[in-house]
Amino acid sequence: MKVDVLLGLQWGDEGKGKVVDVLTPRYDVVARFQGGPNAGHTLEFEGKKYVLRSIPSGIFQHGQTNIIGNGVVLDPVLFREEAEALEKSGMDLKKILKLSKKIHLIMPTHRLLDAANEKAKGGAKIGTTGKGIGPTYTDKVSRNGLRLGDVYHNFDKKYAAARDRHVAILRSMGENPEFSELEQKWLDAIAYIKEYDIVDSEHLVNKLLDSGKSVLCEGAQGTMLDVDFGSYPFVTSSNTICAGACSGLGVAPNKIGEVFGIFKAYCTRVGAGPFPTELFDETGKLIRDLGHEYGAVTGRERRCGWIDLVALKYAIMINGVTQLIMMKSDVLDGFDEIKACVAYEINGERVEDFPFSIEEDEIKPVYVTLPGWKTDMTAMKSEDEFPQQFKDYITFLEKELKTPITIVSIGPDREQTIIRG
Repeated sequence: MKVDVLLGLQWGDEGKGKVVDVLTPRYDVVARFQGGPNAGHTLEFEGKKYVLRSIPSGIFQHGQTNIIGNGVVLDPVLFREEAEALEKSGMDLKKILKLSKKIHLIMPTHRLLDAANEKAKGGAKIGTTGKGIGPTYTDKVSRNGLRLGDVYHNFDKKYAAARDRHVAILRSMGENPEFSELEQKWLDAIAYIKEYDIVDSEHLVNKLLDSGKSVLCEGAQGTMLDVDFGSYPFVTSSNTICAGACSGLGVAPNKIGEVFGIFKAYCTRVGAGPFPTELFDETGKLIRDLGHEYGAVTGRERRCGWIDLVALKYAIMINGVTQLIMMKSDVLDGFDEIKACVAYEINGERVEDFPFSIEEDEIKPVYVTLPGWKTDMTAMKSEDEFPQQFKDYITFLEKELKTPITIVSIGPDREQTIIRG
């Protein structure tokens, strides 16, 4: 058996949570492989709305095993809040969710470091969510991290050493950290997490594959936020691309099967950083309002723009995408015209390969304009009902991207999902 990977191809917020929920019935296992609790996956069904931050989006289906892999950084307090809210809805989470021993823990002092680092950057700040994710990954790669499995190995001493190191750094930055209340809440949450099955997840995933189980790997954020291939330095702190599933779960490259790439019919971005197709006019505001483009966890307003096929082709290439999934098509239902960026103009030269830098003052998007479909598609049940202009838009995208679009979302509910034949 091979694992299938599902990930975002833009700047995050593509709708991965809904698609994982839709695809989960095909799989025995859903495993999250990277990222932290800044990634809010929103799911809507049966008239209810759920936002997941760290827990895989496969938990709502039919009792499949769900795994939080070693590539994830976990805030015990936020995890506990999320888990207890789900348990109140009647879910037996401890029965279906397993956590990797090699998860790195977000400490209270990581949050303080996050805020202090952003403050120190002044006008050059990254625009992080302040959840302590970046400093936790920094500790991981500098070999100062605290892992979940450490709860069984001299934990108090390791925690105190990491905390005291952070305090010294904060004081050197002119901060006077006070976090005793947060710390006690954090330690209580650590005790709560120990009620779960904490496992050597790399062994578990591979044994499940060897026994014939099917596994779906769930990514967070999006390809253009990858620490290596995204719009650096305005990126997240982990590898959001398909290769991140290998390092974030302990799965060998030859075990990768289908790669589902998710994108919106337009583009959004949260926080600072370049965004070549961003719209600053009424069209951008209309897309934001129609698409309810506000962060699921943070509530932050998302920047909106037309679809960027230069960036999308790049994302498909480095991920090895085999199937595309288009989200939020319905947001564009009322537009007379739809634009798609097919190239950049940089210093007067047409560029179709995604460049090293995409700073706004250097780049002008080159657009193709297509007719809108001017039809409410939200109640449609099959692609046979799609208006011709929308079918033409899909054909145009498939030709440009050289990859089939196999699923189209026409609304937030799991039922508003068209599987194409």
